[in-house]
Amino acid sequence: MKIKVGVLFGGRSVENEISVVTALQTMESMNRDKYEIIPIYIAKTGHWYTGARLLELSNYKDMKAQLAACTEVYMRPVYGDHCLYETRPGLFGRKVVASLDVILPTLHGTNCEDGTLQGVLACIGIPFVGCDVLASANGMDKITMKLILQGSGIPVVDYHWFNDKAWYADRDAVLDAVEKRLRYPVIVKPANSGSSVGIRPAHDRAELIEAVDYACTFTTRVIVEKLVEKLKEVNCSVLGNYEDCEASACEVPMRSGEILTYDDKYMRGGGKSKGMQSTKRELPAKISDEETSLIKELACKTFRVLACDGVARIDFIKDEEDRRIYVNEINTIPGSLSNYLWDFSGVPFPALVDRLIDQAFARSREAGFKVTDFGGNIFKHLGQGAKTGKLGKK
Repeated sequence: MKIKVGVLFGGRSVENEISVVTALQTMESMNRDKYEIIPIYIAKTGHWYTGARLLELSNYKDMKAQLAACTEVYMRPVYGDHCLYETRPGLFGRKVVASLDVILPTLHGTNCEDGTLQGVLACIGIPFVGCDVLASANGMDKITMKLILQGSGIPVVDYHWFNDKAWYADRDAVLDAVEKRLRYPVIVKPANSGSSVGIRPAHDRAELIEAVDYACTFTTRVIVEKLVEKLKEVNCSVLGNYEDCEASACEVPMRSGEILTYDDKYMRGGGKSKGMQSTKRELPAKISDEETSLIKELACKTFRVLACDGVARIDFIKDEEDRRIYVNEINTIPGSLSNYLWDFSGVPFPALVDRLIDQAFARSREAGFKVTDFGGNIFKHLGQGAKTGKLGKK
């Protein structure tokens, strides 16, 4: 029998469209003799849909017509119920659209890649590809990620962070703190966004104010980092889990300006975005063997320290002036699932998906051996104070 794979994509995120591209690339690569593919699109409203129209990229030009032709669906937050139900009730109750074996998330950004969705899937108890709640949340938040990496001896650029309430309450104090910690130029980022959304460089206080105001429209927490002026960005993907993982070949994404922008990543394919495959890149990266080995080592260490699972992409900064290398960030559901890096490394896209799904089943089996019920019933020992919630003595 075929494995029924629910491919989840879209989401309440500024990266909704990029997720669509990743999902379609992934589904196109999957072995139809092995898998029955059920596309599940999460609209920007948060409603879930399924239907054959979701498999064609051109249909997304008219989202109103697209969703009208699809079936709105949901999953119940009940452990062990792996069914996808039609939202509109049938004549005889809930109508099952599909019974799923595993979920393959291909979502990016907030409400999708940050542990929110992973928590829902964990409550349902369905096997799913990729990082769990903890790794997803830590990987998505740039502040938490850097704190963990620093504590593990992994190099990151110097930074200062704060929240939007502190900014609105006393921006001068925040500016003074940033300038005391860092020298210009700096780069301002929303703590939990991806795809370079909300990111701007700043070369003086006026630009810093503009950049922070802009970042605060996307998030409640902001991070300001030292901008490495003579930098080379190097990316490396990791596949596996916290126990056993391997690194891909390294690439250098080509940027058009001071930083790698959203357009650099997705819109430089002649107007036909292919997700991260649209990015102009140097593959393999033209760096020394020693630098390649160090980056692969740090990539795997980052993956393990954050307790990741599945496939991730770790982005590095190389300072061309002093040749120091820093971990910039991790993408726990990377654009295009980093298939181009793995294809170059000898793992074609269909094989990559096979490994990811196998890992999802293996993790689910392992979780089944962990204790979730201690076997006792403390309510048997309730005394006379039961009505007030007080436990009696044995």
